[in-house]
Amino acid sequence: MAASPLTLDGLEVLRSAAALRSFSAAGQALGYSQSAVSRKIAALEGAVGAPLFERAPRGVRLTEAGTVLLEHASAAIEQLDTARAAIADLGGRVAGELAVGAIPTVGIALLPRAVARLAVSHPEVRVTLHEGSTPALVERVARGSLDLAVVAQRLVAGGEQGFGTLRPELLLVDPLRIAVPAAHRLAARGRLAARGRVAVAELRDEPWIVGAPAQDGEPAFAAWPSLAEPRIAFAAHGWPARLGLVAAGLGIALMPGLAAPSAPAGVTVLDVDDPQHRRDPAGVTLTAAGAPPAAAAMLAALRAEAARFAMRRPRRERAPASA
Repeated sequence: MAASPLTLDGLEVLRSAAALRSFSAAGQALGYSQSAVSRKIAALEGAVGAPLFERAPRGVRLTEAGTVLLEHASAAIEQLDTARAAIADLGGRVAGELAVGAIPTVGIALLPRAVARLAVSHPEVRVTLHEGSTPALVERVARGSLDLAVVAQRLVAGGEQGFGTLRPELLLVDPLRIAVPAAHRLAARGRLAARGRVAVAELRDEPWIVGAPAQDGEPAFAAWPSLAEPRIAFAAHGWPARLGLVAAGLGIALMPGLAAPSAPAGVTVLDVDDPQHRRDPAGVTLTAAGAPPAAAAMLAALRAEAARFAMRRPRRERAPASA
């Protein structure tokens, strides 16, 4: 019997299920039933001849074969998005105003790079940027004052049950990491560990620098999710203050992968090996009904940069030279 083919919709399902750690959530995000998602994953497994997911108490997670396929799938989807955008350009110029919103972590690097990409491919599109919390951005997209926004998936009104009249699209999974002083023992341990990961057990006695109480429903970044009774050293609003405290050697902090490019000198960003941590935050784009044609071009740029982000490792800073 001939092997099942690798299909684009199957690869999209793979990417969504890997990000959400759930077949049912992936189906809801993409408009498929759970049984349809299972069939598409089974077809992919038949095509590559290896299982792609392991079943776990809290959902599913990629196998080693699934991780390899996801890396190549992201690159393939990016190339197809680029081809679609190029073909769309043949039908005429894309121009006009576009109002784009994003949560703060997206605004650090992902969104600016997507806007820069859009400026090259569609120089006549004029983008205005708006930063805010997920609930505030969802409301603005719903009432039409924003054309699209990138928000935290788990905080969207309705969550995995639906997005009302807005058009959602899973953009990426944003892996949680930690920021530590560059001279810290964990920084040295991470450089020696496989894939630059430190074991979660190494974090138990560390002092934590956490976010101050959240506003507007946006989460405050606390300590590592699976740690019981972490020792809190400081709480501060905003990434500059928290990372400044880390650089000064006063503690370690949770670090979304999207925020890693903002790490200052003297801070090292590390992955954590934690079998109990099953689901990283996911980001989705929400597009308003009746959004202008430029919104599709912006989405293509966001997808391309999200795929590039997924292929990069966190930036590791060298310790500052001693005086």
